[in-house]
Parts: sequence; C-alpha cells; structure tokens
Amino acid sequence: MKLLAVGTVAFDAIETPFGKTDKILGGAATYIGLAASVMKTDVSLVSVIGGDFPQHYLDMMTSKGINIDGVEMIKDGKTFFWSGKYHNDLNSRDTLATELNVLENFDPKIPESAKDAEVLLLGNLHPAVQLAVLDRMEKRPQLVILDTMNFWMDLTWDLLLEVIAKTDVITINDEEARQLSGEYSLVKAAQKIHDMGPEFVIIKKGEHGALLFNDGKIFAIPALPLEEVFDPTGAGDTFAGGFAAYLTKNQEFTFEEMKSALIVGS
Repeated sequence: MKLLAVGTVAFDAIETPFGKTDKILGGAATYIGLAASVMKTDVSLVSVIGGDFPQHYLDMMTSKGINIDGVEMIKDGKTFFWSGKYHNDLNSRDTLATELNVLENFDPKIPESAKDAEVLLLGNLHPAVQLAVLDRMEKRPQLVILDTMNFWMDLTWDLLLEVIAKTDVITINDEEARQLSGEYSLVKAAQKIHDMGPEFVIIKKGEHGALLFNDGKIFAIPALPLEEVFDPTGAGDTFAGGFAAYLTKNQEFTFEEMKSALIVGS
C-alpha cells in the first residue's frame, strides 16, 4: 500500500527554556515522511518550497526512500517560515513569526504515481488545500487521516467542517478538541467530533499520552518518558507519520490495528 502525505516542508526557528535555534528543518510533511521512512513505507509528499530551500535536505529525504516528486519548488519564492517560543511544559507555545511565503498560493500537485494511494494523511494546512487534494485523487483513499489546529477553527470554520466530514480519522490535541466540540470532557468532545464524520478520533495530550475513540470504545496510551526534552519540533507530525505508516504497512483499519498504530506513533 502507498501513503500520501500533504503538508508543509518548511523552516522553523525555535526557542525553549533549554536553548534556541536559528532556521532548522521543519514542516508537517517533512516529519511525516521521515517517520514513515523509518518503517520503510512507500511514502510520497506533496508540498511547496522556495528557491532558498537547501538541496541537501531534499537529497536527505530521497536517500531515505521518500518520494518528493510532489514537492514543487518556486525558484523566485521563499519557503514557509515559522518561529515560536515554547513554555516550560513544552506543550504550550507562543508564535513569534509566521511567514507564509510560497504557501500563500499553494496549489497542490499530486504526482501520478501517488494518485491511487490507499492512505492519505492531510497534514496541518488550510482546509481549502486539503479539500483540493481529496478532489484530485483518482478515487477516494481507503483511509483519510486529518490533522488540523485551532488556527483553522478560528479562521475557516465552515471549510474545516467540510473536510472533517470527509475524513476517517482526525488527530488533534486536547485544547483543540475542546474548541472544536464546545465540550470540556474529552469523552464528550470525542463523541461530538465523531458525529461530525470521522469514525476514529485521536486526542493528543502531549507528555500525558494520547486517547483513541471509536464508537463508544476508548483506548489510552502514555507518552514515552524522556529524561530530557530539548526541542519538540515535528513531534505531533512524527506521531501522525508513525501512526499512518503502521496502518499502511499492515493494510487493516480496525480499532485493534489503530491501537497498535497509536503505540507505534508514540
């Protein structure tokens, strides 16, 4: 089976209580692809970059077996850039700068080799882009996984609901689940989100693990304990990439398989 991941390939600048970086490799598609490549999954990326994006990063992805035919380079444009400052718990953060650059007019181009992908992971992007990708697939993938965030809930509510209605799995954090559902209880929140369309609802809780909900069933996992956490860049996307890659490799989308996929992602 093939996995198609749509998202950003970008630059991040991160500040945490433990240190500070200048521009480093970031982006949802980047970390989804890298996580999937660890599992030797047939993974293709759809994204857009500017002429300032280093060739050695692209070579690194290719060397790991990631298909980047769908990563479009706009030579006279600049790559998407995000800068943020994480608080002591590394779960909450403040955005310091967001430069959309080439992402502002992103028109996703799906390579012919990936149009029949059985698993589609829609990384955190504008819902209009996510809908465009769904429309451009040869047929509906067997499994559509959606990642989104509160930014799109604030700005594009109706479009976001349209995308959610077309997905099988949604993955969001606890704060976003509460905002999306209007419920404080995560169990009630998951039920409301389930009613919006997705069969499976994953609610991430940072260092406290993650929850999987499906038709009244609940599965909870802890996070992997780490002695030191230096930089959380790409953590949620790596989680989603490992989750999606496991399901792609095992070719089953039952609640039992989702439980195993959740552990692999973690």
